[in-house]
Amino acid sequence: MTPYRWTKLGRPFVPQQIEGRPWLRSFAQAPHTLLLADRIRVYFSCRPEPDARGQFVSYSAWVDLDRRDPLKVLDMATEPILPLGGLGCFDEFGTYPVSVIAQGDVLRAYYAGWTRCESVPFDTAIGTAVSRDGGKTFQREGDGPLLAASLNEPFVISGPKIRRFGHQYQLFYIAGRCWKLVDGRPEPVYKIRMATSDDGLNWQRLDRDLIESRIEPDEAQASPDVFESGGRFHMFFCYRHSAGFRGKEKGYRIGYASSTDLLTWTRDDARAGLGLSDEGWDSEMVAYPHVFRVDGVTYMAYLGNAVGRDGFGIARLEGDL
Repeated sequence: MTPYRWTKLGRPFVPQQIEGRPWLRSFAQAPHTLLLADRIRVYFSCRPEPDARGQFVSYSAWVDLDRRDPLKVLDMATEPILPLGGLGCFDEFGTYPVSVIAQGDVLRAYYAGWTRCESVPFDTAIGTAVSRDGGKTFQREGDGPLLAASLNEPFVISGPKIRRFGHQYQLFYIAGRCWKLVDGRPEPVYKIRMATSDDGLNWQRLDRDLIESRIEPDEAQASPDVFESGGRFHMFFCYRHSAGFRGKEKGYRIGYASSTDLLTWTRDDARAGLGLSDEGWDSEMVAYPHVFRVDGVTYMAYLGNAVGRDGFGIARLEGDL
């Protein structure tokens, strides 16, 4: 089928250009939008400089873009939306990524928290927090995760994208399948999963992969973003090789799949339509897509080289999904 056509508009946000926020020095990862009356609030995750041992932490923040011109910045967070967790908590060292949805009179965020490990670099689980100030700041609902490792999903529970289609909530996320030693370095392999809930707090896992692997059995998949249009569900996601993925040849690319029931998906990456630029900030990889519609126009926020080190970009869909 014919690929979707996206026009790349540019980067509205480059973290290296921001001053006065030492907790935000680089990266604007995993963009996810919340539509407000006159603006588009984009949540993302960022990092300060590493500590004396070269260790990073990650925080989550937001930037507001003009609904009429999504390259125009109106405002941005003056502090992280959520402090890091306490000693020993699942989110002690980072909150990344974040997905926000309105629920009653509050906004609820689903986020991945990560902690450091000994034999592998990190592990992650999914937590939840609520906002009562319009999504500027959030308060976690507890010190523990909402969705964590289980018998068939043993590690790296991350990448939450919250949706509500019909009478249920759907949480699309990733779950680790294995850690693979590449030149002595452990690299995670993860696949796209889904859970459903009636209340947004108690979740039933589907307990199987949604998207078949294509480039290799250990293909890693991330950022499952589902959008409903034209009587079908459209999933944009990203995928990479299990080794050598920090460069151009085997780095992240954006894939596509469609479904009529959210359970069975047909993968057709050729339709995704958004690839590498010839040069510049997204010439080596494109990753972590997020599709959203504003005033009849469909956009995609996405990351470029080094998985969002230098900010996120916006592309406009020509036509309809």
